[in-house]
Amino acid sequence: MTTAAFADHKAAAPTASQRVGRIADDMDMLRTAAELTRELHVPRPAIYWGDFLASTLVGYAALAAAILIHSPWAILAGAVAALALFRAGSFIHEITHMKHSALPGFRLGWNLLFGIPMMVPSFMYEGVHNLHHARTRYGTIEDPEYLPLALMKPWTLPLFVLTALLAPVALLLRFGVLTPLSLVIPPLRTWLVEQGSGLKINPAFKRRPPEGESRDLWLRLEAATSLWAMALIAGVATGVIPLRAFAIFLGIYAVATLLNQVRTLVAHLWENEGEAMSVTAQYLDSVNVPPPALLPFLWAPVGLRYHALHHLVPSVPYHALGEAHRRLAAALGEGSPYHGANYAGLPGLVGRLVRSTMGARRE
Repeated sequence: MTTAAFADHKAAAPTASQRVGRIADDMDMLRTAAELTRELHVPRPAIYWGDFLASTLVGYAALAAAILIHSPWAILAGAVAALALFRAGSFIHEITHMKHSALPGFRLGWNLLFGIPMMVPSFMYEGVHNLHHARTRYGTIEDPEYLPLALMKPWTLPLFVLTALLAPVALLLRFGVLTPLSLVIPPLRTWLVEQGSGLKINPAFKRRPPEGESRDLWLRLEAATSLWAMALIAGVATGVIPLRAFAIFLGIYAVATLLNQVRTLVAHLWENEGEAMSVTAQYLDSVNVPPPALLPFLWAPVGLRYHALHHLVPSVPYHALGEAHRRLAAALGEGSPYHGANYAGLPGLVGRLVRSTMGARRE
C-alpha cells in the first residue's frame, strides 16, 4: 500500500466519510464516562504481573514443547504458544498508556522477558500509539494506526491480514541486519527511524526522531534487541540453533501476529476518509465485543475487546474495562450512542467490513 491509500478511493464512497464526520459529540455520554470511571484508573500490580508472567511462561513452555515434541501433539502446543504469546505481547498496549510510576519496573520486565526476545521492544509502540488517540489525528493521514479499509477495494482486506505473517521475518531483518547497517549508512538510518520503528498500518505516516529520555530508552532497547537478533541469525547460520527449531519459532510467531492483525481488522469500522472526527464519532467508528461472547477473550485479549470504550477512557487499565462497561451500559439508556459501538462477535464484524468494501466497489 502507498500514501495514495487515503486518496485513491475518494470517488468510491464519499457518503460514508461524510456520515461519520458529521456526528457531533454526545456530551451526556462523555460526562457519564468520565464520572463513572473516575476511581477505576488505578492499575493493580498483582493483576498486571500475574497475567503477564503467566502468559509468558505458558507461551515459552508451549513453544519449547512444539519444538521438542515429534508428534501431532506439537500442533496443539503450537496453538497454545501462539495464543499465550499473543496475550503476553498485547501488554505493549498497556505500557503505552500507563503511568510507569504506578507500575514500577513493569516496562523493563516486559522488555526483558518479551519485547527484546520477540524483537518488538516497547519503543516500537510508545510515541506511536498515543497519536492514534490524539483528538485531531484519529482517522486522518497523521494517524499511524488508521486506514479507511471499509472504503477500499475488497482485495485489500486479505492482503492486510496476510501481510502479518511476514512480521517475524521483517523484525528479524530490521534489528539483525538493517540496524547495524544503519550505523554506517545515514540515509538508511533516517528511513529506519521514520518507516521502520513503529507498529503502524498507515504507510503515509513518518515517525519523528525521539528526543530526551525517550531517545535514550529507544537506543538502549534497540541496541539490546539488535544484539539478540544478530545472535539468533548467527546461531542459525552456524548450526547452534537447529533450522527446524528456528522455523517452528518463526511459524508460531507468525500465527500470533496474524491473530493480532485479525483483531486489528475489527478494532474499528474504518469508515473515515481522512477528516477530523468528534470523540463520539471516533467511539462509534470503534468496536466493543462485550460478554456474553466468549471467544474475544482469545482474539482480543488484555481488554482489547473493549476497544471503543478504551477510546472514551484511554487511561482506564485493562482489568477495569469490564466494570466500566457494565456501569456505562446500565447508566446510559438505549438511545445513547454508547450502545452503538457494541457488537456480537468476530464473524459479524468481518462480514460488515466485507460488505462495506463491496459497496464501495459498486459506487
